[in-house]
Amino acid sequence: MSADDSTPAAPAGSPAGRLGPRPEPLRFFGTTWLHHDSGYTARRIAVAAGSLAAAAVSCLVLRLAYQGLQIAAIGGFVTLLMVVMFAVCSAMAFRHTWDGFTRRPDPDRQASLRGLLTVGFVGSLLAYFFRSLTEAPGEKLHREEYEEARRQYEQRTTRRSGNPRNRRRR
Repeated sequence: MSADDSTPAAPAGSPAGRLGPRPEPLRFFGTTWLHHDSGYTARRIAVAAGSLAAAAVSCLVLRLAYQGLQIAAIGGFVTLLMVVMFAVCSAMAFRHTWDGFTRRPDPDRQASLRGLLTVGFVGSLLAYFFRSLTEAPGEKLHREEYEEARRQYEQRTTRRSGNPRNRRRR
């Protein structure tokens, strides 16, 4: 949810208990990132451990693929090309994923990089791991957007508060 989207007001019986913009849920965290409640710390630990384990398993699979290339004896140049390709794609995927935690990615660029991000999946997993050590991945971006939406909502409601008929004329 971006700050310029009009967010529907929460119903009176909502869990938030107030009107205004609602926080956007994060994957694996829901809206616990807002107040760091309902097992937020345990979720961060689980996400960090899970992404690191997935990265380790992925490296093992890549190692098996490398051994398959060695067994096939396709030549040193092709093997080197494959290793460099996975390393470069992983580095680019890491950077792209890391940047996605602080600003919204461009949908067109995201679509054009889909293949590269698929090949560099290890880099994306490592970016997720490192970010989850300090916060829920994407929390900073969502918090900034939510606070901006709350600020705009407060400005709109204070401007419109009260019945204009009851105001004194000067």
